[in-house]
Amino acid sequence: MLPALAMGLVGLVWAWPALALCPKDVGDAIAPVTTSPELRPAHLGIAVETLAGEVIYHQDAEQFFIPASNVKLFTTAAALHHLGPTYRIRTSLYGRVQQGLTSLRVVGRGDPTLGPQQLRTLARQLHGQGIRRVSQLLADDSYFQEPAVHPNWEWEDVQAAYGAPVNGLILNENAVTLTLTPTAPGHPLGISWSDPTAVDSWSIRNSTTTATADEAATVGVERALAAATLYLRGQLPQGGAPDTTDLAIPDPGRYFLEHLRQALLETGIAVGATTLTREPVALEDSELAWVESPPLATLLVPTNRDSHNLYAEVLFKTLGATQAVPSETAIENILATLGIAPEQIVLVDGSGLSRHNLATPQALVDVLQIMHGHPQGRVLRQSLAVAGRSGTLRHRFGQTPVANRFYGKTGAVTNNFSLSGYLYPPDHEPLVVSLIINHADHPGRVLRPLIDRIVITLAQLQPC
Repeated sequence: MLPALAMGLVGLVWAWPALALCPKDVGDAIAPVTTSPELRPAHLGIAVETLAGEVIYHQDAEQFFIPASNVKLFTTAAALHHLGPTYRIRTSLYGRVQQGLTSLRVVGRGDPTLGPQQLRTLARQLHGQGIRRVSQLLADDSYFQEPAVHPNWEWEDVQAAYGAPVNGLILNENAVTLTLTPTAPGHPLGISWSDPTAVDSWSIRNSTTTATADEAATVGVERALAAATLYLRGQLPQGGAPDTTDLAIPDPGRYFLEHLRQALLETGIAVGATTLTREPVALEDSELAWVESPPLATLLVPTNRDSHNLYAEVLFKTLGATQAVPSETAIENILATLGIAPEQIVLVDGSGLSRHNLATPQALVDVLQIMHGHPQGRVLRQSLAVAGRSGTLRHRFGQTPVANRFYGKTGAVTNNFSLSGYLYPPDHEPLVVSLIINHADHPGRVLRPLIDRIVITLAQLQPC
């Protein structure tokens, strides 16, 4: 049965010629794409099967590819299977009272949704218990024992918000927006932050200037490799639009600690010494306050639909933490229990940002087929982007036979592009599709339309 989201097709007019395509003719039908000059230096993998596993078309389906963000399909499937859709991530304040003074310990477990409102909630819970002074505030950031910054991520990625560090004490998605604004000609650009306290996270070297109104904008923001130093270069024309850059917070545990301290002070709780530790702390204290994330089913939506790396990495590391093994071991063990052959995947992170991840198109099709019959399969499918409608697919497949009929996960890292998901052709049983292009020498604006042409062709299948 076609999922409810696809029922909106009634009355839709497609600006695309209809074809009568039989499964045996798929190879010939997509040959103009698979043999196109843009793909000659690239590596193309295709796996198209029915939900039951009948092969419609394969091309290097069992070869390794860099899957980019299609890795999130493995991560979210494993998380749903192991943790369940109602799992929530808890942030706790533990404490003990000695001689009228309260010692507090905050323990974060990687809630990616936590923001200032949740910190105020924690502070109000303490205030409601009559706590007015904290002699020692300890931030325990040891829940994830793996590095907050993945060692296999590229430097250009870890500077940006989409490559933010992943630790136990996350606040504001461990990211902040820097805005540069033109002032008067010859003067430096003005600097402002989405969170004013973030300025304390960096040392700033501002060599920008405001140009005359008829000059071009050439702004660049770079972070030093060995220090939390930002180098601001280039120019903006007077009267021109501001320039914004989303940056990863370099020391998220300390950033969290300072914001919690401020929340306590604003609630009327005095705070003495503050300490951040990344080593596990064993204390005899009681949980005094806590907040929880939305359920896992809700967290999967930004993970898959919007391809949010931080959410995916939190789930990946949570699988490791709950099993007390490295995260890559945890996810491969869980996927093996689901029936994903270990030799079909090599996963080093949960988001697909690392170029060290490897997977076959067959493995991606397998996980989607398995999850379709899984008790939580509907939850996974509802977390995916919908063609022409939502998430990373909202601007793709509009006014084609695929609009509202494809639920999928996109992927892109430098020179590598992927798309996997469920396709519901109007005149054929549902399909599971995985398409991956690796080592291309063309940008996404050239290669994504080629991927889309293959999916549009498949949507015109008929049972013949």
